[in-house]
Amino acid sequence: MTDFPLNQTEIDAFIDAAFEEDIGTGDITAELVIPPSAQLAATMNAREAMVLAGLPLIAPIFTRLDPNCALSFKANDGDKLYTGDTILEVSGSARALLSAERTALNILQHLSGIATLTRSYVDAIRGTEATLLDTRKTIPGLRKLGKYATNMGGAKNHRMGLFDAVMIKDNHIAVAGSVAAAVAAAKASGRNDIQVECDTLEQVSEAVRVGADSLLLDNMPPAMLRRARAIVDNRIPCEASGGVHLDTIRAIAETGVDYISVGRLTQSAPAVDIGLDYVAS
Repeated sequence: MTDFPLNQTEIDAFIDAAFEEDIGTGDITAELVIPPSAQLAATMNAREAMVLAGLPLIAPIFTRLDPNCALSFKANDGDKLYTGDTILEVSGSARALLSAERTALNILQHLSGIATLTRSYVDAIRGTEATLLDTRKTIPGLRKLGKYATNMGGAKNHRMGLFDAVMIKDNHIAVAGSVAAAVAAAKASGRNDIQVECDTLEQVSEAVRVGADSLLLDNMPPAMLRRARAIVDNRIPCEASGGVHLDTIRAIAETGVDYISVGRLTQSAPAVDIGLDYVAS
């Protein structure tokens, strides 16, 4: 199981920001309608099929407003859930739990949506040799969480940011003057993790010749991917990317590429439907 990516300081900062934008100076509805002593028991339930992600944030969200609330988790991150399945039971101060409800639901719905979409792509290439990767196309400020959610769906993480791998893309090549010039400049630093984005077979040949460590084959249809793979001849890993959809990813995987990266996993995943339902005493 992938470790949760946020430390306690980061979790606290996330909750601070979330409550500041939602609760602000106070939940006026709860304060006007709910007596201070009122208690609430509720269950959080899946309202559609989904893959769960984000549970480690839920207890800190609820206990921030009610340190004495009771939580019982009925599922784990990475679990496949179905309509009606219970995710957790919670009881405590009605004011506190209702004020925290939307923050808890929003993040769990968002991250579970990413995990659910990711699992559908993983299932689509099951049985091939290709590995699904995520990308840097994440909501600013939520990259660690988005990439954690893709892990829960079964994908592997691509680079976390610009700081942890060399990826020479089309604009880098244009400014440097050529694939060879860009790779040479990167190699001069002693790097051995140089990936080159290739739009053409000519670029594939050049990148292999000048010593790229891996290739990103951008927006190539399956027939072109096979030709690129033949040029590479298993000397370095190849990643297919660009315009990958659920109805095309299987054919891409069957070309023999090592990796397929999909930006829409974190960029376009729809939130799943999760509800917090009152339990009558």
